[in-house]
Amino acid sequence: MNPTSILAGLLIVAFAALGSAKLAAVPAMRAKAEHVGLSVSAYRRIGFAEVLAVIGLLVGAFAPVVGALAAAGLLMLLGGAVVAHLRKGDGVREIAPAVVLSVVALTFLLLVVGDLR
Repeated sequence: MNPTSILAGLLIVAFAALGSAKLAAVPAMRAKAEHVGLSVSAYRRIGFAEVLAVIGLLVGAFAPVVGALAAAGLLMLLGGAVVAHLRKGDGVREIAPAVVLSVVALTFLLLVVGDLR
């Protein structure tokens, strides 16, 4: 296994779980949506985007450009998550998951773009 595959796997597992939970509007996700000031419907749309990114990452194994685009989309979503938490005055504990996943997505993106050259 190469580092790109490992990072893709981490992103796939994380966002398949998070996106599915948002789509299903499980109670924990409803609470998080309310906390950051989003409706459940808006949070479900974010979950849908996360699940689409998972599909893009899977397709990226065969078409790396698609995987890179999926990672770029995840970076935008994660940037929004960080901003939402900062606006609410959340601390490191609440912001850390988005930051860690951003680092993983950015590293994956840089590796894929490097391989495309």
